[in-house]
Amino acid sequence: MFKLKENHTSVKTEIMAGVTTFLTMVYIVVVNPIIFSDAGVPFEQVFLATIIASVVGTLWMALFANYPIAIAPGMGMNAYFSYSVVGSHGNIDYQTAFAAVFVAGIIFVILSLTRFREVLIEAIPENLKHGISAGIGLFIAFIGLRLTGLITSHPSNLVALGDLHSPSALLALVGLAITLILMTLGVNGALFIGMVLTGLIAFFFGQLSFQEGFVSLPSLPEGLMVANPITAFSDVIQHSLYAVVFSFLLVTIFDTTGTMLAVAQQAGLMKGNKMPRAREALLSDSIATTVGAMFGTSPTSAYIESSTGVAAGGKTGLTTLTVSVLFIAAAFFGPLVSAVSGLSAITAPALIIVGSLMMGNVVHIKWNEFEEAFPAFLIILSMPLTSSIATGIALGFISYPLLKIVKGKWREVHPIVYVFAVLFFYQLAFLPH
Repeated sequence: MFKLKENHTSVKTEIMAGVTTFLTMVYIVVVNPIIFSDAGVPFEQVFLATIIASVVGTLWMALFANYPIAIAPGMGMNAYFSYSVVGSHGNIDYQTAFAAVFVAGIIFVILSLTRFREVLIEAIPENLKHGISAGIGLFIAFIGLRLTGLITSHPSNLVALGDLHSPSALLALVGLAITLILMTLGVNGALFIGMVLTGLIAFFFGQLSFQEGFVSLPSLPEGLMVANPITAFSDVIQHSLYAVVFSFLLVTIFDTTGTMLAVAQQAGLMKGNKMPRAREALLSDSIATTVGAMFGTSPTSAYIESSTGVAAGGKTGLTTLTVSVLFIAAAFFGPLVSAVSGLSAITAPALIIVGSLMMGNVVHIKWNEFEEAFPAFLIILSMPLTSSIATGIALGFISYPLLKIVKGKWREVHPIVYVFAVLFFYQLAFLPH
């Protein structure tokens, strides 16, 4: 079913890759409810909704697309939901905001059923694709450094070296050293083994504890957030949430598409300029977004942390099937998952190392052609500095056709790139992001 021999992999490798991906992205089941709590949504509701959306999207990716790319509610969109939609639209409560997410999900499914997103993948210039991959790599490495305190904010320089004597920074450095040694020696599953060893060190030195036990029953205290699709569309029209739906839709399309391209390229799954089984893969996040909104979470996205599983050898849907099973198990181990994912030093070394691997895409950028190189550079620079994959992609899409026009090479640009350049400009200039 997963064509393991054809993809030159094994059951053991795929399962280990799935565990690695899960451990690097499971933080979302804790972080997502915390962000949504600021909008008044119960923690237990979002905790289970996050898992349901992740399982639906990731299982679809595993069974129908056979890709090692996991799906879960996207970071950034949850903050936009809690602080810009619920927080800034006056009497808009979170139930109404979930209606907007649901409508965006339905439109997303319709677009994914057409060739639109496949055409989009083929239309994105090669240099922008390489820039997206490298930019995401730099972004996730920066996240790993920041979460552990190795890099901290600075009032004048924005960022600075953190306190290397802090327990979190020391543990991250030790974990990074262990994982780098294993990677250099070519040990299979080096990223996963590195995380296990780092977790054991954290436990024995008192940084990792399980004070609230290990097991608890999941629950949905408010039931379904969106039970009637007609009511959801009616709420969007009544409250004129068209800009909100557009923002959810536009950012999610490019966030997911960019991430899928990056991970697929890293895994060697791209066939020239095309992504095999693209429609099946692209349906996963749109369906998960729709289902997630019904239970109470923000739009889903392909997770760049999937690249850690790819780096550990994952190449097929068996990797993501493993991730799905672990997410289902996580629903019953809330306290345990919270304890492990709450200690970022355990997973940060994997993010940093994978970031370095993804940065290798810069070698494919045509640096000797300025109109090709600068948009890619702008993507790479802006992703970590704005903490947004979608913003980086937007700036690249806006600058690329402009420079091509100036150069007199406007015919080389696919018409769809011009359309999205205008849409991205409108979004950055006039819509919240």
